[in-house]
Amino acid sequence: MQTLARRAGTIRTPGFAAIFSFAALVLALLVPPSGPAHAMKIQSVKSPGGIEAWLVEEHANPLMAMKFAFEGGNSQDPVGKDGLANFLSAMLDEGAGDIKSSDYQERMEEIAMRMSYEDSRDAFYGNFETLTQNRDKAVELLRLAITKPRFDQDAVERIRAQLVANLVYADRDPEKVAAKEWFAVAFQGHSYGRPSQGTEATVAAITRDDLEAYRKRTFAKSNLKVVAVGDITAEELGKLLDEVFGALPEKADLLPVPLTKPAVGGKEKRIDMNVPQSVAVFGVGAMARKDPDFMTAFVLNQLIGGGGFASRLMEEVREKRGLAYSVYSYIQPFRHASILTGGVATKTDAMGQSLDVIRSELKRIAEEGPTPDEFENAKKYLIGSYALRFDTNAKIASQLLGLFEDDFAPDYVEKRNSLIAAITLEDAKRVAKRLLENDDLIVTIVGKPKAAATAAGKG
Repeated sequence: MQTLARRAGTIRTPGFAAIFSFAALVLALLVPPSGPAHAMKIQSVKSPGGIEAWLVEEHANPLMAMKFAFEGGNSQDPVGKDGLANFLSAMLDEGAGDIKSSDYQERMEEIAMRMSYEDSRDAFYGNFETLTQNRDKAVELLRLAITKPRFDQDAVERIRAQLVANLVYADRDPEKVAAKEWFAVAFQGHSYGRPSQGTEATVAAITRDDLEAYRKRTFAKSNLKVVAVGDITAEELGKLLDEVFGALPEKADLLPVPLTKPAVGGKEKRIDMNVPQSVAVFGVGAMARKDPDFMTAFVLNQLIGGGGFASRLMEEVREKRGLAYSVYSYIQPFRHASILTGGVATKTDAMGQSLDVIRSELKRIAEEGPTPDEFENAKKYLIGSYALRFDTNAKIASQLLGLFEDDFAPDYVEKRNSLIAAITLEDAKRVAKRLLENDDLIVTIVGKPKAAATAAGKG
């Protein structure tokens, strides 16, 4: 949850110094690093206290971006307290140490410090950006947030009200409802099937003690990954790591999360909602990130629905037949499962035909594989666009943190495009069969389900 701008409820007029610092920070963020991705030197740094991190030094701009992750995420929410990790992500700038919420926010604004937190299925993330001239002050505020958050009751209740309001709004959004229900159907009985942002009832049940207990269990050195990019040396980063994270426990106390796969056999769930158009989410299981076939599946997704107007589904569903306003797919490898999923939005009376076309195209790709042209175009796009993931310090940090989390070596950045280039059409045909040659497609439809029923649908 972003914490640079103050949440509703408090209005402040920043002074000239704060405005000047913020403008400098924004300018530094907008100026890309001096060299392309292949010119990066990625250092492995270990602090005096033994905390490991990756570092890309970039001294052209007086800015440092740091991203870090604690393995765990919302899969660590206790039963009955769904949404706990998400709640915590909104609380870590609400005062820390002996600094109350309003004063903490003012200090952040005065030094133009950027700090935000977010949770995912498998990790709890922190994002930190500061100008070099304000780094010491910013680091101290970050240290307090990580190790000594206050969780004052007035702040807890204010954030709870905002989270409940967000849930009410999300329950009226057909895309969000369809996605939430897809996970509930696909991963029934697993933590991935529970609502990551919780429900009104579970959020209402979360206490200050729950927030602190989650922090103590999951914020530890053993499950911490850190990447820093920008105007900082290895020696300075080592000192910073110990200052911010050195007081954390050595080992996290994580709940076990078993490996899983989406439900098999094909399922369809329909949710009635009075909306102008219907929305469907569809998906199947996919390969794990370290599976030898994952990169081939990644290329297949690009040509199936990940490539926008250049993808097969967009061509068949929208361009040729005019059935849908949008259709897409993406591949998502979680730590304990992997999925190929997508979505389609269209007028209700076209939903059935749209899903039939999607099923037909997935089956055709499984049986015939991609065409040579679409396969080569997908590879060329993925290779050519890779450098765009590294055109700012914050993007570099995000990309490297993902690789660090997945236990890749820093040289993966150099190897990645050659891995894609080496994939053959025969590889793609073989993996397409493995990925799509089944009847396991799970579909959730939100809108007017009777009108959206499909001849091939189940359930």
